[in-house]
Amino acid sequence: DAVGSVGTGLTFFDWPHVGHDRAGARNAVRTLFSVVDDAALWWWSDRFDKLGIGYKLEQDFARRNMLHFTDPEEQRLGLVAAGPFADYQHWNKNAAPSARAIQAIHSMTLGAATDQIGPMQGFLTQLFGYEVTETFRSDQENEGQEIALQVGEGSGVGKELVIVERVDSHPGLRGIGSIHHIALTVGSEETSAEKIIEAWHERVAATGLKVSAIIRRHYFDSLYVRIPGGILFELATEGPGLTIDENTDDDTNALGERLSLPPFLEAQRAEIEAELKPIVIPEPKRTS
Repeated sequence: DAVGSVGTGLTFFDWPHVGHDRAGARNAVRTLFSVVDDAALWWWSDRFDKLGIGYKLEQDFARRNMLHFTDPEEQRLGLVAAGPFADYQHWNKNAAPSARAIQAIHSMTLGAATDQIGPMQGFLTQLFGYEVTETFRSDQENEGQEIALQVGEGSGVGKELVIVERVDSHPGLRGIGSIHHIALTVGSEETSAEKIIEAWHERVAATGLKVSAIIRRHYFDSLYVRIPGGILFELATEGPGLTIDENTDDDTNALGERLSLPPFLEAQRAEIEAELKPIVIPEPKRTS
């Protein structure tokens, strides 16, 4: 969204010399984004029709309408009519009007080998606090049982994960089009980010799994752990936030015009900028 609200961030890595990914176990296999309602979903299906983008309309386990598609690198994506995201702030350069816009990351689907479904589910429920809401069967190729999980009180965008059994024999292969890791937000405003992430580091390390050192990123603190079943998760604090070194009072449209670096890298600005390749962002296509 306009200010990079927590729950709206998707990061891409520049991997020019690796091969393509392969869907399978030990990988996250789908990313779903939220739109407010069915009217927004039909707006997107109409837009896809006009731009010649293939898609498939389906319903999920909660009978919500979804639109599945792939991007130019064959990353498996989808839109789901899941209600509003409370923190959403509309970006006025968006090709979609506010009522139709993609608002946040809704959920991720995790691919698991048959014998790893139990350990993965156990970790997510016992350590991360998710609860199983429904079990059903997938109608997708090479997929079997699916388990929907939800965290926190009430329903809402960003609170769901789905484990899907990958019945094909091979594990997923990471590469272009694959998902490197999934980031979950931890903590609250009542506790400092430093104490929150230290408590989570101690808790995750006590499981015996290999956990990274705490990473102080200036914008947030985080740690990484590869959960049972092989998928890499990042736990990240809410703040201070991506706009801590940006001025949002005057004009949010100016966000991102200058390369932002955390203080510990500022002395290397000239060296870093010299190595960067220009990123050309095309204007959003208008269909009407």
